[in-house]
Amino acid sequence: MCGIVGYIGENDTKEILLKGLEKLEYRGYDSAGISVLNHEGSHVFKVKGRIATLRESVDEGVKSTIGIGHTRWATHGAPSKENAHPHVSNSERFSLVHNGVIENYAELRDEYLQGVNLNSDTDTEIVVQLIEKLNNDLNDVDKAFREAIGLLKGSYAIAVLDRENDEAIYVAKNKSPLLVGVGDGFNVISSDSLAMLHVTDRFVELMDQESVIVRRNEIEIRTLDGTRVEREPFVAQLDASDIEKGTYPHFMLKEIDEQPFVIRKIIQEYQDDQDEIKLDSDVRQAMMSSDRVYIIACGTSYHAGLVGKQLIENLAKVPVEVHVASEFSYNMPLLSDNPLFIFISQSGETADSRAVLVKIKELGHRTLTITNVPGSTLSREADYTLHLHAGPEIAVASTKAYTAQMAVLAILAVDTARAKGLELDFNPLQELAIVANTMEALCDQKEAIEGIARDFLQETRNAFFIGRGIDYYVGLEGALKLKEISYIQAEGFAGGELKHGTIALIEDGTPVVALATQESVNYAIRANVQEVVSRGANACIISMKGLDRDNDTFVIPQVHELLTPLVSVIPMQLIAYYAALHRDCDVDKPRNLAKSVTVE
Repeated sequence: MCGIVGYIGENDTKEILLKGLEKLEYRGYDSAGISVLNHEGSHVFKVKGRIATLRESVDEGVKSTIGIGHTRWATHGAPSKENAHPHVSNSERFSLVHNGVIENYAELRDEYLQGVNLNSDTDTEIVVQLIEKLNNDLNDVDKAFREAIGLLKGSYAIAVLDRENDEAIYVAKNKSPLLVGVGDGFNVISSDSLAMLHVTDRFVELMDQESVIVRRNEIEIRTLDGTRVEREPFVAQLDASDIEKGTYPHFMLKEIDEQPFVIRKIIQEYQDDQDEIKLDSDVRQAMMSSDRVYIIACGTSYHAGLVGKQLIENLAKVPVEVHVASEFSYNMPLLSDNPLFIFISQSGETADSRAVLVKIKELGHRTLTITNVPGSTLSREADYTLHLHAGPEIAVASTKAYTAQMAVLAILAVDTARAKGLELDFNPLQELAIVANTMEALCDQKEAIEGIARDFLQETRNAFFIGRGIDYYVGLEGALKLKEISYIQAEGFAGGELKHGTIALIEDGTPVVALATQESVNYAIRANVQEVVSRGANACIISMKGLDRDNDTFVIPQVHELLTPLVSVIPMQLIAYYAALHRDCDVDKPRNLAKSVTVE
């Protein structure tokens, strides 16, 4: 789920809400809606589709000075008008918008809502029906709201309107971001300060498990037990890069959290009206006619290319080589007769990759750039471009661009396979939607992952990451993230290679992070773990549900095996972030590094 906005004041609320929702469009969504109150009662407008479609459905004759709005990407229930937010209670007294995932919605439904008619397939509707049920018993909306919130497990940012009270918006949050914007004679709510900067630049940050009543001239913040909280607003700086950071302490943490939205945006951009892959026909033809693909990249993009090799070879049956750009420039291998070169670069300005591009164009070979910046040098000079749609990435350590690169490579691989007439039991758009939901769930487990960083990396000078198959590539990325922002010397290895030399470095307490997400090598990687444990290593096993064992350190939800790198890397990124944080490192700007590497 993506974005929330709300307004209470003196002006007509509809346009304010719609503009706020438009500011959240970059997050991607499948439906949107608003709920407003006036003397006639509540008015709910919601649609499946874009904000432009929502605009067309809103009755301009309805005037209101209080309302809430929402953009949605389906987690529970298919994209539809019925499943779109806001959701309303059966009496239509309460309307509610929600970001996040209510983990115990089924238990709440079974315990509290027996006999209540439900109108959607969402976890969100359970909350609004629960509030109504509790209010019927308590006859006190504020108490009913706080009691309902206290029963929720999971992540949520929630805003509620009461048809019988046009003087308040009831708000609460846990894990999912939510702000209250402060104005002169009005107040607003928003998932991101960017969405409401057109009306105010002053915001109050809400903390987890706080309940808030937002009125026109007052913001009443309380803990769930009713204790009042006073908190001064902050001013959102007008510098564009700082605006994007919002209330996050670091760009890197925000960009880690943005990854589910990026995957949804990619789905939206590469999906046609029939829910099939939409790809440039010239790119498709270039893939179809090539006898070998050469992926050229550096650093994190190189690791994404290694995963791309597995995707393209397994799905499209096209042989792939992956090369470090700086080595390829000066040591070009023998090339096939009809190659396609794919250049992967977040910035599109990487000098090492451009040096290869220039040589390859001189040889007359076709080139494709996968980048986050369509107008960049690599994009302009290559024959074709695939855009990552990840939005600005400010932190030097790449996170959301990396997962976006793998997602686009998966779409490219499947499109090529289908064009070749290969039978696939793999729908990348559906599987990526599952990946996005899983990413969101993992981003909600920051506390547990911070504990891993503290337990395994607090005092160490070095660390090892091991995996087999596609997990090995994720281990390389995990090691890179850790070393570049925390300055812990970290290395990634194929699990079976440790005993061919590196195991000599294992001593008492040496941290070894092992990835176990692939069924075919699950026993083998666990045997490698035992080899290092027997020599004193402190092993951290990150496994996938279904392959997990009782003593595993962290278990990620199950996704398609070929797409596990998109989710297993989330704990890697967060482990690196917290390890750097614990060492007081400059997370966003690590020493000696730059975001766009424009020198060879």
